[in-house]
Amino acid sequence: MLNALLFDLDGTVADTDPIHYQTWREVMLGYGIEIDPTFYKARFSGRLNNQIIQDLLPKLSIAAGEQLSDDKEAAFRQRAAAILQPLAGLLDVLDWVDQQGLKRAAVTNAPRENAEFMLQVLNLQTRIPIVILAEELPKGKPDPLPYQTALETLGVTAQETIAFEDSPSGVRSAVAANITTVGIATTHDPQELYQLGAMLVVADFTDDRLQNLLRTPTGTTVER
Repeated sequence: MLNALLFDLDGTVADTDPIHYQTWREVMLGYGIEIDPTFYKARFSGRLNNQIIQDLLPKLSIAAGEQLSDDKEAAFRQRAAAILQPLAGLLDVLDWVDQQGLKRAAVTNAPRENAEFMLQVLNLQTRIPIVILAEELPKGKPDPLPYQTALETLGVTAQETIAFEDSPSGVRSAVAANITTVGIATTHDPQELYQLGAMLVVADFTDDRLQNLLRTPTGTTVER
């Protein structure tokens, strides 16, 4: 029986990656590093900022890296404030969740300020009231800990939960926590997400196959 839905934020409740990409591109140019969409998907998408900075700018001090992260996210929020929209069909799914009385939470690698910003701009603070922040845990995605923490917080089991994720690291995290995972193909090829263990991959929340999955006992195979 389905009792809870878990949502990643960036790329899942809203297609934020184009905004993050442009922001990171400008930031990295300042350090003499040019990135393209392929490089971004491989080295940025779904990762914690400190991992990205340590990977690409290992000579920065911890303080300088934290400042860079803060500056980048402030620039992202400034860009996103006027253009951020919920992914197609999300609000209808949340209406259905309300009708069914299901539990829900966000599980994200985003910094706290970004997570709160996104939920506020999208007017989802009361609709997704619980937020699990990977940066405040010992390990973030792709480790299963963020999703395990969400299950514990909501008081549900993996077998009665569905997670929505767009990035490889997010799919790995949810699948490793034994949660039925739906891939949202805003940032990565559907076949890649299937190979990582997603049960179903859709472009957005309007897909009829998703509606069927939500009404099917968890763990049941659905048509791809």
